[in-house]
Amino acid sequence: MIAENHIAPRAPAGGQAGGRVGVVGALLVGAALALGPRAAAAEDAVTLSVTLKDHKFDPAELHAPPATPIDIKIKNAGDIVMEFESSDLHFEKIVPVGREGVVHVRPQQPGRYNFFDDFHHETQGYLIVP
Repeated sequence: MIAENHIAPRAPAGGQAGGRVGVVGALLVGAALALGPRAAAAEDAVTLSVTLKDHKFDPAELHAPPATPIDIKIKNAGDIVMEFESSDLHFEKIVPVGREGVVHVRPQQPGRYNFFDDFHHETQGYLIVP
């Protein structure tokens, strides 16, 4: 019976193969650490809900803790399409009649932040961060 020769590939001189693996491993660990807090932050987001009906937001004020990501669910119970927008919070979202949408807001410092229906500027609301 003839034995097969299994020869492991030889690393280049100077240990470069091990160096590359070490760098790649370090990059992967660094990426995992960088993504870990972001993934946790997304899970820790506060979810708030607001409904638009008869050109009014209900509730007209939303409250969220400081330094916490925020998801705002908006339901359009009105009779026309709306554009949920905030220059203060840097979002805009078109929400058709009878539909819902979600906007993701970065963690905010204490303050009062305006939001509105861009198609009807008289329709105003506020996010309050104490």
